[in-house]
Amino acid sequence: MILEHKGINIFYTDEGKGEAIVLLHGFLENSSMWQYLIPDLVEKNRVITIDLLGHGQTGCLGYIHTMEMMAEAVNKVISFLKIDKSVFIGHSMGGYVALAFIELYPDKVTKLCLMNSTAIADSKEKQLNRDRAILAVKSNHKTFISMSIANLFRPKNRLVFKDEIKLIKEEALQMPLQGIIAALEGMKIRKNRELILQNRSLKKMMIIGSKDPVLEYNTLIKQTTETDVKVVEFPDGHMSHIENMKDLSYNINQFIEK
Repeated sequence: MILEHKGINIFYTDEGKGEAIVLLHGFLENSSMWQYLIPDLVEKNRVITIDLLGHGQTGCLGYIHTMEMMAEAVNKVISFLKIDKSVFIGHSMGGYVALAFIELYPDKVTKLCLMNSTAIADSKEKQLNRDRAILAVKSNHKTFISMSIANLFRPKNRLVFKDEIKLIKEEALQMPLQGIIAALEGMKIRKNRELILQNRSLKKMMIIGSKDPVLEYNTLIKQTTETDVKVVEFPDGHMSHIENMKDLSYNINQFIEK
């Protein structure tokens, strides 16, 4: 379904009845990444997926898509659907957007799952890597997309899931360059939101891939010390919805139901 927002279209899906679950995809992905998880969730819940700015079928709103801008677009959909409170599950960049959403609209989220994501801001080194990525996109976006997506998987899984990787690459190649660069610019300047993990009135879970090539394991664990965040570890990479699909589905259902 399509909703107009500030002169662009936002694409979303809305299925099922019950507690509202909002699923937010990561960088270079779109709402179709949740196709394996939705059937399990929709049996007892209302499941909403949203294409974030510049991704999937949602348009671009400029040359920098901040996490706050993405959160405002998410709120437009949720408000239109008359949803007062919901569970947020964010993969990677989607986790950054979920955290920004909670900061902007704290009363609208009951539970938060950060899936292969982090509450800390980019380090100076990571910001430089974002700048290098932007130059790589401008130079040859096809090579950038191909390498970036393969590198999200644990090395031994790149052959196991070669068909899934091929499909993600094909979909990412449909993205406008503006959308890719605007997301990189937005992630680069995002705020540290570790304080949200300290909020004991919000139920929280963090899904961690112990062999995640993108996020440093010890840094993720450190964020959860002296918090009530439930930590679930999988033995693979950044793409838990593919690499650890059954275990992910089980843990998310447990998290929502309890």
